[in-house]
Amino acid sequence: MHDFAFVFAGFFVGLVVGLTGVGGGSLMTPILIFGFGIKPYLAIGTDLLFAAATKFGGAVGLARSRHIDWPVVALLSAGSIPAALVTIFVLHRLGPANPAVQSVMTTTLGAALLLTAAATLYKAIKGKSIPREIDAEQIAQAIRPRHWVQPVLFGAAIGTLVSLTSVGAGAIGVTVLMLLYPALPLPRIIAADIAYAVPLTLVAGLGHASIGSVNWPLLGTLLIGSLPGIWLGSRLVRHAPDRVIRSLLSLLLAYAGARLISI
Repeated sequence: MHDFAFVFAGFFVGLVVGLTGVGGGSLMTPILIFGFGIKPYLAIGTDLLFAAATKFGGAVGLARSRHIDWPVVALLSAGSIPAALVTIFVLHRLGPANPAVQSVMTTTLGAALLLTAAATLYKAIKGKSIPREIDAEQIAQAIRPRHWVQPVLFGAAIGTLVSLTSVGAGAIGVTVLMLLYPALPLPRIIAADIAYAVPLTLVAGLGHASIGSVNWPLLGTLLIGSLPGIWLGSRLVRHAPDRVIRSLLSLLLAYAGARLISI
């Protein structure tokens, strides 16, 4: 019965990711902590590999359709992956099950969820005003940041946040990309966000696995539910009321974030 509940949780999160593009960590980690009583460090480590597996399929499809702007992905990854490795090294030295470390994780996770709630609401309000299609010459201009240091620094901040909380590569990442590359069409922004999230969550997840912060049987059970959930969500997205779903999701994330901070 417990396994069925995990499969259903995976399906629900996969469905929401398919409908909204919001990273699974924003929902899965709070569900594991509050719904199933999983220790925060195990919930975070398991969810990182859950996110890597679920987003890999999406990235392959986007790469085949040539929607991914690889220069954008490279700059973000140049900051996020080293930052993830440093964060994992610090966690390894301190011990992920250390009560002080778990307190930092839950507080940071709560703050990350509040940021994600704000970012999700921002996308619900402003997302429609971003262009959907531009030509090749305009894309070449749109993927040039004001300075290459900006996406690297933002990538480092997201890499640290994701490694500590498993949250940040979804809604926060998309919002950062919208600010850094305002002329880039929204589908290409989402594609870049998914593409750089795969190596980031994989590196951070394997780092957590190396320090014993991954529950492998739980990961397998969640993926059984999430993969069909993402498949269904990606097909329903054209018919779903985007702004209503994102607004409701932002309220749910804000509630979960406030609860984590108050622990």
